[in-house]
Amino acid sequence: MHIHILGICGTFMGGVAILARQMGYTVTGSDANVYPPMSTQLEEQGITLHQGYDPAPLDPAPDLVVIGNALSRGNAAVEYVLNRGLAYISGPQFLADYILKDRWVIAVAGTHGKTTTSSMVAWILEYAKLTPGFLIGGVPGNFGISARLGDIPFFVVEADEYDTAFFDKRSKFVHYRPRTVILNNLEFDHADIFEDLDAIKRQFHHLVRTVPGNGLMVAPSEDANISDLITMGSWTPIEYFDSASIGQTEIKHWSARDVAPDGSRFAIYWGDQHVGDVQWDLLGMHNVHNALAAVAAARHAGVIAHEAVAALSEFKNVKRRMEVSGIVNGITVYDDFAHHPTAIALTLDGLRKKVGEKATIIAILEPRSNTMRMGVHADTLGPSLAAADQILFFNPPDLGWDLNGVVATLGNHAQLFDEIKNITAFVAGYAKPGDHILIMSNGGFGGIHKKLLHELEQASA
Repeated sequence: MHIHILGICGTFMGGVAILARQMGYTVTGSDANVYPPMSTQLEEQGITLHQGYDPAPLDPAPDLVVIGNALSRGNAAVEYVLNRGLAYISGPQFLADYILKDRWVIAVAGTHGKTTTSSMVAWILEYAKLTPGFLIGGVPGNFGISARLGDIPFFVVEADEYDTAFFDKRSKFVHYRPRTVILNNLEFDHADIFEDLDAIKRQFHHLVRTVPGNGLMVAPSEDANISDLITMGSWTPIEYFDSASIGQTEIKHWSARDVAPDGSRFAIYWGDQHVGDVQWDLLGMHNVHNALAAVAAARHAGVIAHEAVAALSEFKNVKRRMEVSGIVNGITVYDDFAHHPTAIALTLDGLRKKVGEKATIIAILEPRSNTMRMGVHADTLGPSLAAADQILFFNPPDLGWDLNGVVATLGNHAQLFDEIKNITAFVAGYAKPGDHILIMSNGGFGGIHKKLLHELEQASA
């Protein structure tokens, strides 16, 4: 069977391509952005890539065309598929029909933490020798690849609420029909496709409706939006996780206690039962909560809680999640995917608690996500960066709003730059040994990480 994938270099579609190839199918694909690291990962799997959306790779016709949600009517390849009557399907539907059928699906949904928590669940199952399949929107450190077919029955999927395709505007996750689902948190995001928070809640409730009565939902007890979602209707047992500060031992729920200030060490409890201690390199209370959710989901799949906890102490974080890009002359440069004010604040809080109040943190932000570019988070963006000592904003030429207002609220601690080279030049002259530079973007940010490290090396020479 020959499958051609349109939009193959996206994280999700690239994962679909890898899974299809592991199933023995011939896989080719097209994308407007064919470049490493995804292009390299795909080519290593024996997948032929085509730059751009010229219809030529669709002649002779493949058995099936899988169309990514980044493509729409007017795209040359899409129009060719429709005009020629070629068989086509969305990525999520392909995943559901060809891979997830007859699997025990563990889905991780939520505004934040999906990639990290999915990676934790997959690693716990791997540690327990269950060899799960997975499709994750990043590269888990314990696996080095974003997707794997794995063994039956378990499959872990990052369950995204973004829409499915130009011909299917439902959220991707409604296709997955999980037996175990994590609802990590819920906030307004993806303003390019959702009118308001209620619209997102409706899609999340569509997911809740697909979870069987003998399945399990794992949810935070402290998230008001998740509570609203559950009151819309729930037919599945729920296990809650929360902070120890509000833990009630007479009610069985997952909690963390004796938590180190930076989240690098904590004890996990199920009700009043101590099931084990975690010590790891991850930072922040958000990752502590991710761990609680992962242990709960893995336990539902049959992994004893203390074994799951032991696995987490060997967990390697996902690439681009507080990943150290390099250290030059005692200056540490981090790469992080944070692109929503809540995620930004949590990431900075974890770093601050790790390095202490006296250390200098320089935050560099590219407002790249669709929601950020629309200015939806203009009022909360400034406060989310409060833990940084110096804040540098990149002002892309096509940003849909004026960043100067946010910069003004931060006083002389914030600056706005129109060019990346000016950011790296400023930091190279400003940073001193012992400083921590946190670069935040959900894209490549023009290769700023390597450029900055080079500038720092030049400055210290």
